[in-house]
Amino acid sequence: MTIQELESIVEAILFASGEVVSVKSIAFATEQDEKTVKSVISNMADRYTYENRGIRIIQVGEGYQMCTNKDYFDYIKKLYQAPVRKTLSTTLLETLAIIAYKQPVTKGQIEDIRGVSADHAVNRLVEYGLVTEMGRLDAPGKPILFGTTDEFLRYFGFSSLENLPVTEADMEQLRLEAEAEVGALTEAK
Repeated sequence: MTIQELESIVEAILFASGEVVSVKSIAFATEQDEKTVKSVISNMADRYTYENRGIRIIQVGEGYQMCTNKDYFDYIKKLYQAPVRKTLSTTLLETLAIIAYKQPVTKGQIEDIRGVSADHAVNRLVEYGLVTEMGRLDAPGKPILFGTTDEFLRYFGFSSLENLPVTEADMEQLRLEAEAEVGALTEAK
C-alpha cells in the first residue's frame, strides 16, 4: 500500500466516523503499525493547515478527529441559522391535531380516530421534533404514549397547551356544563 493510498483510507475513516478514532483502531483497520499511522496523520494535518482547507485533523488524546476549520465558523453558523420551515402535509396536521388535543395518546387510538395507519405520520412528527414518547400505557402490549413537545409550541406560536384553539367538541361540552350549572342553580332556588 502506498502512502497516498494510506492517506486516502485514513481520511475516509476519520470522515466517516465523525468522532475521535484511536491510532490503534486506525492501525488495525489499515493493517499498519501505529508509528506509520501517526506519521501519515501528522503529515495530512500539516498539509490541511498549510493549504488552508475547510477541514482539519486534530489530535484528541490518543486519537484523531476530522473537524471544520475554525476560520469558517461564521459561514457554517449562517447555514444552520437559516430558518428551515418544516412542511406539514394534511395527514401530518391531522395526526398532530389528534395528538395535541388527546395527549397522551397511542398510535392505536390515533388510528381509531383517523381510520388509517398512523405509523408514518407519527414517526415523521417525532423526526421533526414536534411529538415525543411520553411513556407507556398500562395495558396489554404496553403501547407507547405520544404527546407534543416544546418545539410544537414554538412552531405554532403557543406559550402552552392551554392556548390551543377551542374545538367544536369543547364548545359543546362547555355548553352542556353551563346548562347543567344553570339548571342546578335554578333548582336550588
